[in-house]
This record gives sequence, structure tokens and C-alpha cells, in this order.
Amino acid sequence: MTSTTDLLDLLRRRRSVRRFAETPVDRAGLGRLLEAARLAPSAHNRQPWRFVVVQGEARARLAEAMAARLRADRLADGAAPEVVEADAARSRARLTQAPSAVLVCLTMEAMDRYPDPRRNAAERMMAVQSVAMAGENLLLAAAAEGWGACWMCAPLFAGDEARRALDLPQDWEPQGLVLLGEAAEAPAPRGRKSLKDVTLWR
Repeated sequence: MTSTTDLLDLLRRRRSVRRFAETPVDRAGLGRLLEAARLAPSAHNRQPWRFVVVQGEARARLAEAMAARLRADRLADGAAPEVVEADAARSRARLTQAPSAVLVCLTMEAMDRYPDPRRNAAERMMAVQSVAMAGENLLLAAAAEGWGACWMCAPLFAGDEARRALDLPQDWEPQGLVLLGEAAEAPAPRGRKSLKDVTLWR
């Protein structure tokens, strides 16, 4: 049985890795990660997560679609075209150089519906929280497997583009993209606020 000490050690070792070796990610290993994600807790046990394993040509299509959205948004903001192109190129490269990626999506299909906006908003937030817990399980499983991984929130800004690029069902809402592979870097630990700074005892 895994002890709390073992779990804390894994949590402290986990890093957000953004540079990967070219080594392919094996399908069986990906299956273990997705199984860990599937076992997350969820509101009403409705399991509102959906996963899209993005590899090969699909990854290139997704990268180009998200870069195009980024470019359009930044140009509309008035950013200098050369700065925008550099950002778009960096976005494409980050996604395409990872051996594999998992797009984590949300669906409200099985969630409850109410006659008032307040409870519907709360229900949606519960679904978002549930999907985030599945994403965290996936990241921890990747760390346990010895893989590098990084959660990217960029799909939130390009949900329609991601859906079209991957031909997803209309109700699958992209929430995050997890890049996966053998780490080609060893990021230094990032600072964390102390427990007393983030906790109240009442």
C-alpha cells in the first residue's frame, strides 16, 4: 500500500515538463494514464470528462488551428505582427515536438439541469472541477510512470478551433491539453506558498 510519505514524494518530484525527447509514447502506457484519469472522483459520479489522444497528423492540425486562433486574437489586441508570429511559432512548436498529447474535454451531457441560472452555473462549475481532478490524476500517473508532462490551458482560448481540427462531438468542450513524453529537461522546483499562508483553522 502506498503511504502518505510516498505520495508526498511523488507530488514533490512532479514537474511541468515542456521539452521532450523524440522517444514515442507506448499505447499501453497511455492506457494506464487514461485509466488513472478515468478513476477520478466527480460530481454525482457523472464522470463529465472525455479524452482525445492526439498523435501524428492530428497533432499538427491541432497545433496549426490553435496557433491561428492565437494569431488572430493577438493581432486584434494590437500586438506587433512580428511578436505575434513568434508567439504563434512557439505555440506550434510546443505542441508538435511532444511525442503525444491528451486533450481533456468536458461534456455537460449527464449533468443536472435546473430552471434557474444560479444552480446551472454551480452545476457547470462542479463539472469543471471534476474534469480538473481527472487531469490531475493523469499528471500524477505520468509522474509515476517516469514521463514528462505539462498541462496547457490554451485550448480554453481555442475551443471551437480544437473541436474542428479533431472532428470532436459538439458537446465536447476542450479544457486542457496534456503534453506527454520522455523529458528532455529537468525543471528546477518552483516555489510554493507555505501551508500557513494558504490555510485557516476555525
